Formats: sequence, structure tokens, C-alpha cells
Amino acid sequence: MADQYRHRLQGFSRQVVSAASNIALYSAQHGQARRFTTEAYQTIMAILDDQEQVLFKIVEDEVVVDDVPLGGSLYTHRFGHLLQTREIGSLRMTRGLTEEELQDLIITLALQKENRNRFRSSDHIRVGRIDVRVKDDIENGHDEEGRHYLSLSELTSFERDKLLDIYERVRKSRKLSVAGVYDIVSNFIKNFSEQMQTGMALAPLRTLDEYTFTHSTNVCLLTLAQAMALGIEGRLLHDIGVAALLHDIGKLFIPEEVLTKAGKLDEEEWRLMRLHPVKGAQHLLGTPGVPRLAVVVAYEHHMRYDFSGYPQAPEGWVQSLCSQMVALSDFFDALRTKRSYRDPEEAEWIISRMEEQAGQAMNPRLAAVFFEQIRKLAAENASEGGAVDPGSPLTL
Repeated sequence: MADQYRHRLQGFSRQVVSAASNIALYSAQHGQARRFTTEAYQTIMAILDDQEQVLFKIVEDEVVVDDVPLGGSLYTHRFGHLLQTREIGSLRMTRGLTEEELQDLIITLALQKENRNRFRSSDHIRVGRIDVRVKDDIENGHDEEGRHYLSLSELTSFERDKLLDIYERVRKSRKLSVAGVYDIVSNFIKNFSEQMQTGMALAPLRTLDEYTFTHSTNVCLLTLAQAMALGIEGRLLHDIGVAALLHDIGKLFIPEEVLTKAGKLDEEEWRLMRLHPVKGAQHLLGTPGVPRLAVVVAYEHHMRYDFSGYPQAPEGWVQSLCSQMVALSDFFDALRTKRSYRDPEEAEWIISRMEEQAGQAMNPRLAAVFFEQIRKLAAENASEGGAVDPGSPLTL
């Protein structure tokens, strides 16, 4: 495949993903959405000037054109993921394509599940379907063909280890594997939907030694549970999960001796620690493929609801609701997880502290939803005869 042809195809996938993301967050008529849609149309038309058609196929999670994996960028990965989640296994575009046809396709890729119909082939866009089999009877982690499926608790540990590898790469090379982050969040959401009710999405919190990595996955799980309780689905839910998972990535740019210090930080150490939201946002802003929401959350998650936190916000600043959800998860898990210098606190004691700060440090309405989820799970654990042990990995 010629380099120029590959570059155009990769550019097209980036423009389609960017257009779909903006439509999901705003609308098809939003300025950015229209601009990316027009750019995608111009790119594909330039390709179709030289040939009659372009055929994209999904083969083992890769986007393939002319039997050659397109590869190259995170946007290509996300483009393939969007097609797969819409049950599209192949996408053929032919000469004569109109911008309206392309826009209809992008809108279908952008819409949340409850609002989305299958994309119907048009005159110049033909789609082939993925054969989706729904397995209703999977017991003890195996299906009728003997294939193994990870339980959510197993998955949490597995994904924690994957995140550990991703973070180590950032620490050493300053390069973030965004595709790996998307895979982690997708697996969390998929398993929440298949294995448990929304409230039970809080169950797999664990007490582990690798605090930075465990804390990030815990905050992701807690924030996804909040979002699901609020009825959020689709692309926005996915981006919220990515934002929560990456909220503390700025700590990778803080000296390790400051992060791991057992005692109280001195003035200079505290100054360095307070830099991590800005450093995290700067790193994510310069990383292709990271949703803008993740940049915002990395920057805002310590601002506090009344703006008494850090970094200091300009007058008139409006906080993202996602940042406020992550702040709740962050506070709860920080006290709930065992540290080298203290034992984990009980859930009700943490909630009582959070209730005192609702309206000041935390959004009171979001806090009420969060407390309801925590207490619901605690009641379910008690009804199943589980001992309420604050040190137990699966007890909140």
C-alpha cells in the first residue's frame, strides 16, 4: 500500500472519529462536528477520484484495506471499534458518494445505544454485518463450547496489571498507550453490563500494594458505576471511564519520593504534589486520541465544588460533571484503600465525612447518588451473609 494512500485513509479515520465524538457530545450541527464531517468527505472524495471504491474490513479487531492492516494510529483503532460496536464488519464506499450519506453514517456511529438504529446501506455506502451471537447460559466462567470467560473480579486484577504496564511506559518514555486504556475501559463496561446490576459495579474494589495503579482502576470503576446509575451509556460512558482511569496520570511526573512519603509533606513537597493536575492535563493534551474530557478531568479533579481546591480556576469557570464524579470516587477510594501509614476506613465513616463536605468540596446531588450506590451494595453484601470487614477486598 502506497504511503500517500495509507496516510489519506488514516486521515479519514481520524476525521470520522473526531466528527462522531463531537456529535456525541454536542450535536450534528455543532461547528466542530460539521467541520470534521466536511474534512472526512473531502478526504474520501480525494481517494475516490483515483479509484472506484474503498473497502474497509474488520479482521481480528484490525481495520484492513486491500487485505493490508491500516494500522498507524489510535484513531484507526477507534474507527474500527466504532464499526464493531455497530455490528459493521465491512464498509464499502463508492464513487458518487454524497456528503449527506457520509454524515448519516457518522451520526449512526455517534449516537448512544438507546437512540441508535442500524445503519442502512445507501446508494454509495454498503455495509456488511458482524455475526453476533448472544450467550445467555454461561456458568462458572465457561460457555457450552468450553471457552473461558473472566469474571469481573478476575478482570479487575488482569486490567490492573495491564494498566501497570501502560503507566511504566509513560514513566520511562513519556508515551501513553491510549489504545490500551480504551481496551481496559471497554472491558470494564462490557463486563458490568453482562455480569451485574449497576450497583454491583462497585463490588470488585481490592486492597493491593500497587496503590497508584489500583487507585486508578478503583476510581474508574466507581465513576462508571455513578455514570451508569445516572443512565449514561454509549460513547459518553466510555469517555467518562477513560477520563477516570487517567485522572491521576500527572503523578507520574512527580518525584517518586514525594508520592511514596509516609509522613506529612513539607511545603516544597506539597507544592510539587499540587502540580500533578496541570502536568497530567498537559501530557494528555499532547497525546493524540485522548478524549478532551480526560484532559478536563485531569485538570479539574482537585478543584472542589466550591473552587477552594487546586489549581485555582479563573472567574466564571464551569466544572465538568465528570470531574465532580471523579472527585467523589477519588475521595472515597483514597480513604477506603489500605496505605503504608494507615488502615482502610469503614464505608459509613467515609460517607459521613463526605456528607459533611457535600455542597462545599463535592456536588451534593451527585454525592447523594454515590452514597445510595455504596449503601445499596453494603446492604446486598449483608443480606448475602458477608462479614462487614473493612479490610476485605470485596467489602466496601
